[in-house]
Amino acid sequence: MQTAKSDMDRLFKPRSVAVIGASRDPKKLGFGILKNIVDCGYKGSVYPVNPQADQILGLKVYKSVLEIPDEVDLAVIVVPAPAVLDVMEECGKKSVKYAVIISAGFKEAGGEGIERERRLIEIAKKYGIRVVGPNCLGILDMYTPLNASFAYWSNYKGGIAFISQSGALLSGILDWAGKVGIGFSKIVSLGNKADLNEVDFIEYLGEDPETKVILLYLESIADGRKFVDVVSRATRKKPVVLIMGGITERGARAALSHTGAMAAGGVALKAALRKAGALLVETPTELYDLAIAFDYQPIPLGSRVAVVTNAGGPGVITTDLLTARGLAVAEFAKETISYLKSKLPPMAAVYNPVDVIGDARADRYAVALEAVLRDPNVDGVIVILTPQIVTEPEETAKVIVELHRKYPTKPVLASFIGGEKVSKAIEILKESKIPVYEFPDRAVMALAGLCRYRELREYVLKIVEHVELFDVDRSRALEVIEEAKKQNRRVLLEHEAKEVVKSYGIPVAPTKLATSESEAVEIARKLGYPVVLKIASPDITHKSDVGGVLVNLKSDEEVAEAFRTIILNVRRYAPTASIHGVVVQRMVPMGREVIIGVTKDPTFGHIMMFGLGGIYTELFKDVSFRLAPLSLYEAREMITETKAYALLKGFRGAPPADINSVINILLRTSKLVTDISQIAEMDINPLFVYEEGMGSIAVDVKIVVE
Repeated sequence: MQTAKSDMDRLFKPRSVAVIGASRDPKKLGFGILKNIVDCGYKGSVYPVNPQADQILGLKVYKSVLEIPDEVDLAVIVVPAPAVLDVMEECGKKSVKYAVIISAGFKEAGGEGIERERRLIEIAKKYGIRVVGPNCLGILDMYTPLNASFAYWSNYKGGIAFISQSGALLSGILDWAGKVGIGFSKIVSLGNKADLNEVDFIEYLGEDPETKVILLYLESIADGRKFVDVVSRATRKKPVVLIMGGITERGARAALSHTGAMAAGGVALKAALRKAGALLVETPTELYDLAIAFDYQPIPLGSRVAVVTNAGGPGVITTDLLTARGLAVAEFAKETISYLKSKLPPMAAVYNPVDVIGDARADRYAVALEAVLRDPNVDGVIVILTPQIVTEPEETAKVIVELHRKYPTKPVLASFIGGEKVSKAIEILKESKIPVYEFPDRAVMALAGLCRYRELREYVLKIVEHVELFDVDRSRALEVIEEAKKQNRRVLLEHEAKEVVKSYGIPVAPTKLATSESEAVEIARKLGYPVVLKIASPDITHKSDVGGVLVNLKSDEEVAEAFRTIILNVRRYAPTASIHGVVVQRMVPMGREVIIGVTKDPTFGHIMMFGLGGIYTELFKDVSFRLAPLSLYEAREMITETKAYALLKGFRGAPPADINSVINILLRTSKLVTDISQIAEMDINPLFVYEEGMGSIAVDVKIVVE
């Protein structure tokens, strides 16, 4: 079922709302939700539905939704779970467009609740009803206005939209927001996400003129690939900020590749959010500090920050925090420094941070703040005030408001440190939409978020293009994989894995399978000495650990003996391993060793890894991750952000390596796993990289399929 933006307007801006399960008892949700809709000032028609009542809150009550004489855009359902299915059937016959199902007792309850939810969606699809929930708090639109929920109503309008998988978090935040005066545009409680999910709402809110920033609290993501696609389109227009519950390691996972072992926890999420241009935060405090900054202030053109303070210590701490967050402490123009020297007392610090010293009144703050705001080397300002005996907090707040209006393109954030003495000043700043924080660290975090969003928005535009590779043989790769699966094997043997990557244009060290000594000798002669012999077993991941690798074999006799030795070693150290033979590989010249890997995340799909290869992969963990498919920009970036890049560029006089060949192999690997989704894990390790213009070659390849 598709939901166009204009259709979803009927959810947030319905012409009529039916509350099915409306109650006369003030202690029940059915009463509270109806009262919320009435009290919030909703202008449309409201129809309570309850077979046992005639009138509630002065409104005529209908026995069934079918008895309502007019069309119903939105039904809010708050009846016991067993009755919901019958109610949905009636809503379908009434051609209700949207249903917000408050009722619990579905998938979250387990048992028969799972089947009840399945049947619920079956009915919804039959009639074309889009469903929010079940087991949710409801929805709110501050501009309609509409409070179709059982949450506290805050009548503050703002540019913040909040989508949450936790109803309790929403209700608490709404109560708090009313107290501190934060305004929202829309609020959505997702509940079980049986139908409409975060992707649907992000898509809608991305185009919503009333929303400036989208906040998310999620514990799961329904469709990772679509999530990335929709969020990346939204973030080109407005920031998306996420706090994610449950991203820590979800239990031990027996990964067979280096990449699988290293991509645990939130690696996939971080790679996906980077590709989508969304910000990830760890705490509700960060979430709302950022939201306020995005709602109130412009996006800075750069990351150069000025600090104006009347206290040296907080000023120094703030500059340290700016540096730690990756922001630049602005270097003022000569004219600014000269002006500040001429206007401020001799004891004042005129370089960044500007310390107007403890006896500064509002007029001195005005001099310093205007000077730095008009400086072309400054992109944003943090103003710090601590109350001294002569400080003028309210007047200083008014100065900040006035100067921000004069210089509206540069964000101004404040930290007024104190209690009662600065409380009125804080109210002045809040009323004029200047973000103000108790301590400077929160102001720095918020300003860093504004700057980070600007960088991510630019990044999303850079990675839009994708490289098309036409010289690939997908059918050959699938043929090899299907043959292994017929033998009930998930792990491809080395020669099979190399055949798969070779079909996608990735150079490999020539390798063939031998099942006897004589065959090994014959293959070695054809490949050319020297050769390497390795055990061919789907049960052995690290071949060297069981004596399954012998290198630099230069004669028929050495190959025959090596074959026997490897088989004996494996039978001794891994007696239960299935042995398919021994692979013979021509030795190739040593190059600089890197790894290219892939693991498949259950939510977001294939995550790619690049870093130092060989024995250094696990030792240094110097790796970068990106979500496939890769753009050319991402492939380059994966290399340049690792220490391996220094090695490839040419370390201590060494000639540069063929970095372009590595980029090519990254793109081809990305194409491979995008084309063949059943690849679960993959490592090319080591990939030998030769001097510039000489290419690269895959020495060892592991592939695990689903």
